[in-house]
This record gives sequence, structure tokens and C-alpha cells, in this order.
Amino acid sequence: MAEPEIPDGFLEGYAQILGEAAASGRRPTREELDARRDLGRQAAEAGHQLRALVRMHLAETRAAWPDAAHGATPASVAASTDSVLAAVEQAVDAFADGFERAQRLTVRREEAARREFIDDLLYGRSNLGRLAERATRFGLRLSRAHAVAVAAGPEAYTETDAVPRQVEAALLARFGGRKILLTTKDGRMVCIAPGSQPDVLRYFAKQAHAATDGGRVAVGRAHRGPGGVVQSYDEALDALDLADRMDLDDPVLYAGDLLVYPVLTRDRQAMADLVRSELGPLQKARGGAEPLLRTLSVYFDAGCVAAETARRLSLSVRALTYRLERIHQLTGSDPTDPMHRYTLQTAVIGARLLDWPAKEV
Repeated sequence: MAEPEIPDGFLEGYAQILGEAAASGRRPTREELDARRDLGRQAAEAGHQLRALVRMHLAETRAAWPDAAHGATPASVAASTDSVLAAVEQAVDAFADGFERAQRLTVRREEAARREFIDDLLYGRSNLGRLAERATRFGLRLSRAHAVAVAAGPEAYTETDAVPRQVEAALLARFGGRKILLTTKDGRMVCIAPGSQPDVLRYFAKQAHAATDGGRVAVGRAHRGPGGVVQSYDEALDALDLADRMDLDDPVLYAGDLLVYPVLTRDRQAMADLVRSELGPLQKARGGAEPLLRTLSVYFDAGCVAAETARRLSLSVRALTYRLERIHQLTGSDPTDPMHRYTLQTAVIGARLLDWPAKEV
């Protein structure tokens, strides 16, 4: 696409500066340089390219170059040339300075507007209709379903840090034409993508996991509308929190796969009663409840396979069998009995979610 034509007004006063520099050798005045800066600012605000503007000044320099006076000596011609070139340098430098100042101010304003939009989007603030209008400016159509992925690493990140920029570069190289918003929030990387394009978030999760040296990524479910983004974002954050409390090893977590946990804790009081009644007696064991609770947790995670459980706990199968029997004696529930297993496993999950026995329930 051809660049827009640049008005000649941005050269106002430039030829006069060159002519007077050649005639008298004087440098541009402060007022003249301030005028050049103001023209540079106007050019930036009009959306022109600095390279094209500099090229325009150089072309005008050639066209308006003052001819040497007839009969002038080589020394006077050289002095005139030096004065004109010095004036060109100062005038173009002032113009570029005004242009770059305006661009930096525009960038800062754009960054502030983007950050404000992201905060409103992820916190569910602002009028939803107005939020949807603003979203189009950043490549999102909130009338459609979107899903959010959140990546947490060993340190807090900002958008200008190397890790987020590395992940962003990988995403742009792979999905340059997609409507994707990548940002950071509270030290975590956040990727928002259309719900119809799960491959984007899978790739983001892969890149973020690698870039953060094994960090964890959670992906919320796709939801429609402006409020759907914050809902998906909250689901991803809840999944990260759940992974920490449940000691989940998966590097990538999908909120849709973890729905059983919020269901189990929806009635917190009922879950606390279950933990106290089923697992409370374990506190009578030598060493407290924690060793036997961990035994149960690993036993269920290992699919109730004794040999695998013993290996993970660095125990002999005989020692593991003794622990399971001790749990049966204390609680009255046999972990090896399918009739008792579901209740015990649910109580163990509840203990993890409620951080029992570290905290009273």
C-alpha cells in the first residue's frame, strides 16, 4: 500500500533557514528550532513515517541548495557549504526530536489505555457494552466465546520481561493472523484467545511451560460475552490454586477436568464434617495424622496398587500393609475395601482442599 502523501507544510521555513545559513553563516535560532520540533510533533500525530519525512527534507535540501555567489573564492564556497550542512543537521535533528517525543507520548498513552482495558476485562469492571467496544481496538470480539490461559513461573513477570516477550514471539510466529491478546497480570502471563481455537492456548501452554523452566499453566473453559473472559480467567486462577493445594503434578491443567473439586467443596461445612469423622481418628496415631494421611493420598493416586504405592513412599510392601491396617483400626474404614474406598478418598481430597490437619476444620 502506498504511503499517504506528506503535505509540504512540514517544510515550512526550512528553505529560508538554508538560504540564510549560506548567506551569513548563521545557525538556526531557538525559535526556528522550536518551530521545527512543533512540525515534527504534528507529523507524528498525523501518522507519517519519520523515514519518509527525513527523505523529504533531504530532497528539499537538494532542491533549495543556495548557489555559490558568482566569482566566490573556493574558501568562501567551502565555508558556505559547511554552514548549510550545519543548519541541515540542526533543523532535521530538531524536527526528528519533536517527532520522537510525540511518538513516545503516544506509546505511553497506548500502553496506559491497554493496561486499563486489561484490568477492566480481567476484573469484570466497566460497563460490559463499553468494554466490548473497547475490545475491538485490541483485536477481541467479545460477543464470541473466549478462553483464558494463565501461566505461573518461578518469578513474577511484566510485559517487558524476556520470558513473556519470548512466548509472544513464538505465538506471533505461529498464529500471526489470529485474534490473540497476550499480557501479564499479577506477575503471571495471560493469554486470551477465541474459544473456537483451542490450539492457540495449547501452544501457549507449551511455550510458557518451556520458557518458565517448568512453570505451570491453567486453562479456563470458553465462555461467551464480555463477562465470559473474566469467568474463564477466574477458573484458570482457581485451577492454579487447586494444583498447589492438591499437589497436582500436571504441568498443564484444564478447568473442565477439575470440576469435581469445586463440587466437593461447595458445601464446605459438610466436607469439614466428613474430614473430621473419617480422618479425625488418625490424629491418635504415633506421629499424628500426617504420615497416614499421606499414605492414603499416595495409595489412591497410585490406583490402589500396593507395590506402586510402596515404591513411591520408599517403603516395603509389608510396611505399607501395616500402615493400611493401622488406618483401618483407627478409622473403621478399610482402604482396600471398595465399599469404604470412595468415602475415604473423598475425605482425603477434602483434607487437601481444607489444608487439614495443618488447619482445624
